[in-house]
Amino acid sequence: MPEGEAPLMSEVFRPYEKLVEITIMGKTFLVPERNSLLRAFQFISPETVPYGRFCWNQECQYCRVNCQLPDDDQSRPILSCKFIVSEGMAISDLAPELVGCLRAKLGLNGNTSLNSPDGSNTH
Repeated sequence: MPEGEAPLMSEVFRPYEKLVEITIMGKTFLVPERNSLLRAFQFISPETVPYGRFCWNQECQYCRVNCQLPDDDQSRPILSCKFIVSEGMAISDLAPELVGCLRAKLGLNGNTSLNSPDGSNTH
């Protein structure tokens, strides 16, 4: 790793002691605890998420996902910039901006479109 690269990346994340397991569209990832879900997405794909059109403060809605926590009965919409990642959370739907950023990590092809279960777009 080139000198200076790790400190720059570590400054982006809140301090953490361990990685927690989450599932995104059926695929499992390890991400840093105590960080927002959007930061976890950045941890997974540091080459794309920082360049997405995210405001990081709840205004743009481009980071909306459907998420189910282990103790929830069903998934619910959340803004990933405001929700802290937790062990066992399952992301079942992503806003189009996140699909674009995470496409390669999720193994999605160019024709994939992710919509809400009711058929509406996630935006």
